Amino acid sequence: MLSAGFFFLMFSKVNACAWYDPDYEYFNLFTQSIIKDKTYLPFLHTLSNRFYGHEHYEIPNENIEAWQKYFENSLNYAETKLLVEKMPMSELNAFKKGNSNNPVLKKLGNYQKHLEAIDYLIEAKYLEPFMKISYGENTDSFYNDSDQPIKNATNLDYNKTISALTSLYNAAKNPEIKLRYGYQLVRFNHYVHQYQKSVDAFKTYVEPLQLKSAPYYLALDQFAGAQRGLQLFDEANWNFFQVFINSKSRKENVFTSMKLSDSVKFDHLLERAKSPQEKNMAYFLLGYEDFSNPIPMMEKMYDLDPNSEILKVLAARSINELERNYLPIYLNNDNPDNAAQGATNQKNPSDKIKNEIVSEIGFWQRVKNFFQNLFKSDQQSSPGKAADQSDKELLNNPNRIPFYSKNNYLWSDEPTVNFLNDFEKLTSKIKEKSDDEFWQIAAAYLSFLKKDYEKSAEILTQIKTANPEYQGEIDRMKMLNDISSEPKITAEYEAYLMKTYPQLFTEITANEENHPYTYGEDQPSTKEFIRDVLANRYYIQGEEGKSFLMSNRLSDLQYNPNSKLVKSVQDFYKKEHKSTLEQKIIAKNIDDVGNIDAFFNVIYGDREMRLANFEKAKKFYELAQDFSGIPRIEYLWNDADQPEIKKMKFDESYNGFHQISSLIFGHNIWESFESPESISMEPVDFATFPFIKDKMNKLELATALIQLQKIGQAKDDQAVQANQMIGNVLYNTSVLGYYREVFVMDVDNSNGPKFHFYNSDQPTFQYYYKNFSSTSFIEPDNFDLSIHYYQKALNLSNNAEQKARILFQMASAEQGKFYQYQEKQTFDLSYDDPDYSTKEAAYIKNVDHTKNQKYRTYFAELKNKYGNTQTSKALQGSCSYYDYFMKKQ
Repeated sequence: MLSAGFFFLMFSKVNACAWYDPDYEYFNLFTQSIIKDKTYLPFLHTLSNRFYGHEHYEIPNENIEAWQKYFENSLNYAETKLLVEKMPMSELNAFKKGNSNNPVLKKLGNYQKHLEAIDYLIEAKYLEPFMKISYGENTDSFYNDSDQPIKNATNLDYNKTISALTSLYNAAKNPEIKLRYGYQLVRFNHYVHQYQKSVDAFKTYVEPLQLKSAPYYLALDQFAGAQRGLQLFDEANWNFFQVFINSKSRKENVFTSMKLSDSVKFDHLLERAKSPQEKNMAYFLLGYEDFSNPIPMMEKMYDLDPNSEILKVLAARSINELERNYLPIYLNNDNPDNAAQGATNQKNPSDKIKNEIVSEIGFWQRVKNFFQNLFKSDQQSSPGKAADQSDKELLNNPNRIPFYSKNNYLWSDEPTVNFLNDFEKLTSKIKEKSDDEFWQIAAAYLSFLKKDYEKSAEILTQIKTANPEYQGEIDRMKMLNDISSEPKITAEYEAYLMKTYPQLFTEITANEENHPYTYGEDQPSTKEFIRDVLANRYYIQGEEGKSFLMSNRLSDLQYNPNSKLVKSVQDFYKKEHKSTLEQKIIAKNIDDVGNIDAFFNVIYGDREMRLANFEKAKKFYELAQDFSGIPRIEYLWNDADQPEIKKMKFDESYNGFHQISSLIFGHNIWESFESPESISMEPVDFATFPFIKDKMNKLELATALIQLQKIGQAKDDQAVQANQMIGNVLYNTSVLGYYREVFVMDVDNSNGPKFHFYNSDQPTFQYYYKNFSSTSFIEPDNFDLSIHYYQKALNLSNNAEQKARILFQMASAEQGKFYQYQEKQTFDLSYDDPDYSTKEAAYIKNVDHTKNQKYRTYFAELKNKYGNTQTSKALQGSCSYYDYFMKKQ
């Protein structure tokens, strides 16, 4: 109990989300459970539970099998289990009196035929509710969740119970039944903390019978527990060890009891081990408990017995551990530790032509499934991605999955070790001496992970097996080799895939609503891996649009409306004569944005608006008038506690195209994104600009800005106001502005990853576009554009109050430029540095000096020239920083 408690406590420290499951972090292509000895299933590799497989497998109980044998197989296993574990004591008493019509008991014949067994079961069922070790908590304990007091062995009268069991033991004629009474005596004494008496009972009632059947090991388990109570730890561990070797169903409990907490105790086991079986098991437990690199223990086990079943358990665990690093469900694109080991970065002449965005690597926010982390990486260039790459170049691309990635687990600080080469050498030796096809399958799989597809396929074709589990794994691996080894995914190969593997692609298309893989559903497996492989291949061969749509829906472009990627996706959308795979798998993801052409044109128009290219924006918006709104999903829970997924309805609010307020031409009174626009924003008098409406769509806004540009070419007061209003729109839609959502494919101005200055570099996509929506990005604002129009207005204006307002707006835009500068500065110094505080202060002083020298020009001009204006004084009351600046000497 304590071991399990500490284990789950450890998990609680790293897992704030109770639904997080690390076993969903890889594709699970190699089925560990194909091992033949299913009693070792609990010891396969898992990071979700203390032991593996409870939800899928029931290990046969040797005690039930012993009873089945005792009853001469007149009952099957299920019936025997019912009799021993579930049947009420009253039913057995009725059978004893000849009054039972129970069909299971009728199969036994009559009471007289098995009277000792029936009497024992009646006694055992009487005792069983009490057979719990007494626990020191009171009735108010956190652990006591029952309305009734919890029974334990101390609730029985000790002397009467011992006397009854001893009498029954002595009266029993059958040694098996006598052994079971001996077990009850050992257990009862153990559970009432009479440890020495429990030890004595084992030596008095169990050992003399010299029976090593199932009840003996049940008794030995209790005997070891009593020895632990007497602090005879080495003796206890040795006896637990014997139970572990000989028991089928109690291995988990016994392993927990052993508490093999350090190598010294294992050394004691190894010192006492005499037979190869005992030594082999000791090595197995050592390899299991310290699994950072299992190869040394496996080598020792191989020397003892290359046909050992438990050697296969460690091998299956090892393959699973490697899989988690070679086949994670999500590769962190900007993590330099993910570089493929041993790969060469081959430069292509066409590198500069294709996909320039991959060189834009920097500091960006990454949201991985349900965990948010920030990563920093040095600028790097991605290997070439071009349609004209040769097969050799494509096959040697270091970003071609699978490859070993140092995918540091969230639940461990231990460095991962790539032991594949050593494991492959060991596997090669074992398969030469073992006749179990498992080792050939393992060798083929390791070659697959190393991308030696030819060798893997050769091994697989030579395997002959009648084991259906083995054959299923072989068939899967043949398909994985076939698809992963293809240098380039062409239209012809797409047709081959659909024809050769119809079942696979039927599964991929079976539930399009839920793909790409959604965390918390069925554990990811083959179909998700094949989807990732295809996305990766399309990516490195230069087909970004197809790669994107293998893992995302078209609507996901809203989170990072990168123009180059958007154009590639649009090109695929417009492609005529799509292949069957493109139609059934890829093109299906372009169905969730309403009018598709309008969706693309809004993205293009928004980009041009942010660049102040209003004429270009207008042309795009003219083609986007049927835009139905930025596609967002709402999850509503019904009375049955089931989610109802609906598209968000915007009604009269801004939807990405319509319902833009004329206040966008005004200026903010104070910076409060949460306040209504009528409180945060102040309108300008645009009575002389009748083309500006109270509510506009983006086409009308672009048209109004074009007209303002024309008016701003004059030299009059109207030109001043026109240029100022253009500057206001550009500032108000920047990251600092109240309407910052308008040109970035967002629905409101609430805080998010698009509205941060640190998010200044285009995210890197080295492998594919999977989890694209986890990283929102917008290209940084060009504050010089708004300053340009403010400067024109300032140069034309003759009104001091107006000039003061314009200069303040220019200073606000200049503040945005400072934030951009500040975010690019680095202060990389260890906290251990003895001069840390001094150096930190010097760094801050330097940044402040740069701010005052380069990024306060308009504040200085406002203070020096227009500090006495009413506008300036009013601004001091609403802007604390400007008030501080004005009061500085």
